[in-house]
Amino acid sequence: MSQYFDIGDETLWNPSNGASRMFQRQVAVFEAELELPSGIGPMENDECQISPDTFEVFVNALLAKHRRTSHAIWLALAEGFTGTVLVLAERAGTTVDWALLGAAPEGEMTDVQVSTVTGLSAPAEAGAWAAGLREKARELGRRMPR
Repeated sequence: MSQYFDIGDETLWNPSNGASRMFQRQVAVFEAELELPSGIGPMENDECQISPDTFEVFVNALLAKHRRTSHAIWLALAEGFTGTVLVLAERAGTTVDWALLGAAPEGEMTDVQVSTVTGLSAPAEAGAWAAGLREKARELGRRMPR
């Protein structure tokens, strides 16, 4: 069996039930972390509707949060979810302002990692940061059925 993540009549993703459950649980985690709704609705009769406007705000907030952290564990935990969200965003035609996001992180750094050896870690260089996320999304997109 599988479930459908749709915008209107267009299916963006058709994962297995297990992958869908895990993704939806992560959606709840990141909604709480960002204190924003994702626009990803509840699964009803194996279908989930995504609200494009709310989803766009969520995607850009998720990327801004990702950009403001340098904590290796936070980034590792968020990488798969962020990549999956980027695939959905691309398929939905969501506007992502990579130039703005790639600039020096706006706002205070959060979830920074401090080492007694190297000190405070810095966020990745903008080009490498964006390229890494885009590559993760491309890799996942090839494996994500519509």
